[in-house]
Amino acid sequence: MTAAIRQEDFIASIADAFQYISYYHPLDYIKALGAAYEREQSPAAKDAIAQILTNSRMCAEGHRPICQDTGIAVVFLKVGRDARWDAKMSVQAMVDEGVRRAYTNPDNKLRASVLLDPAGARKNSRDNTPAVVHYEIVPGDHVEVICAAKGGGSENKSKFYALNPSDLIVDWVLKTVPTMGAGWCPPGILGLGIGGTPEKAMLLAKESLMAPVDIHELQARGPKSRVEELRLELYEKVNALGIGAQGLGGLTTVLDVKILDYPTHAASLPVAMIPNCAATRHVHFHLDGSGPAVLTPPSLDDWPKVTWQPDTNVATRVNLDTLTKEEVAKWKPGQVLLLNGKLLTGRDAAHKRIQDMLVKGEKLPVDFTNRVIYYVGPVDPVRDEVMGPAGPTTATRMDKFTEMMLAQTGIISMVGKAERGPEAIEAIKKHKSAYLMAVSGAAYLVAKAIKAAKVVAFADLGMEAIYEFEVKDMPVTVAVDSGGTSVHQAGPHEWMIKIGKIPVSAIGGHH
Repeated sequence: MTAAIRQEDFIASIADAFQYISYYHPLDYIKALGAAYEREQSPAAKDAIAQILTNSRMCAEGHRPICQDTGIAVVFLKVGRDARWDAKMSVQAMVDEGVRRAYTNPDNKLRASVLLDPAGARKNSRDNTPAVVHYEIVPGDHVEVICAAKGGGSENKSKFYALNPSDLIVDWVLKTVPTMGAGWCPPGILGLGIGGTPEKAMLLAKESLMAPVDIHELQARGPKSRVEELRLELYEKVNALGIGAQGLGGLTTVLDVKILDYPTHAASLPVAMIPNCAATRHVHFHLDGSGPAVLTPPSLDDWPKVTWQPDTNVATRVNLDTLTKEEVAKWKPGQVLLLNGKLLTGRDAAHKRIQDMLVKGEKLPVDFTNRVIYYVGPVDPVRDEVMGPAGPTTATRMDKFTEMMLAQTGIISMVGKAERGPEAIEAIKKHKSAYLMAVSGAAYLVAKAIKAAKVVAFADLGMEAIYEFEVKDMPVTVAVDSGGTSVHQAGPHEWMIKIGKIPVSAIGGHH
């Protein structure tokens, strides 16, 4: 009879796992991304992949988060029917204690992103608890654990649809992926759940993402089932959409397509799709009562030999401290800039508070005149760091505040990730402003460009406070220029035509 699983071993294993995945990408993902880098022909996409790969190796070396969004903790447990526990706490409480230890670890403090009372006060729990736990009771006497950290940008792009049984799944996916924009941070992985009931399909989609990247093996041996045929067809066709790394246009949008299915009702064909971003983070281990899990660090030699450096031959240096509206109006779509000087930050909660203050006629705590704002919620610094990983958050969420910010605060440009919607593009054009995109999935690399940081307003908002960063050669791309041209529309459209596998009419109005 196997030994009982001790409470402390279980908690320690969960804590170790969430620390481990914060800085180690799964090697299967990294190798696939390295191969995508070699194949990529779009200069913008290739540069973005180089930043993601360089960031990944820096995080593996420095033991700091791959992405500032250190995710919501998701745990899949397969509990053996005959497993014995030596524990006083519930399994949920043990998981939460492990998450709490991982996210408050002083050597590598992770960003707490979980808010209590989601429809009300939305108050930060401060330690990223509670986790979302899924249980299955299976034969055997040990416990199988998968820990994953899922960022909000990719989770928010999850889709569910109740298809008719005669509808084609491939058509739905190809129509839906372009509507997801780039906020899910491609190149990533698409997980599909087919069948069961609505909630079962969603769970299958999420669980499918926990498997290794192995589409190249499937391509080599050929499909043996309808699901494997679907995986290959979707992999080919989704990449033919030309969305590319960070949505800039390119050859690789997904590194794999995962599918799990389950029998369903005769009248139904439920389909769920959940993307995994470039900060793919999950780890798998077993507990059998012999002690905590042992997670072996990958070898740094296994990372692709790609190192991104700021290059003034292709990039233009910009001085934020003397920047004028006239300079901003001259930037061209796709132009690469290196930002230097003082940069303000602000995201959802700060924008909402600014809006409330303006409505009441109150004086803002910061002078935004001729300033640039960066949409970011950074990780707290550790040891001698100025700032922890500080990659961009999805800019689309700030679209509804853009007209207000440009018209009433004096802001002249914005930095974030992914595309802007029609409302924001209209405001940018009207005010001859510009929107700059930083590479998401390169948060530690971006943080290295931050030479000083201080909170200048709304300190009570934690990671959502307004900071002032002093930056040196922070890399960004002009994603919407003062004329309202968006590279997130032009780039994928151009690459879809170049790849030439999908008739442009097939996906209608979505470029």
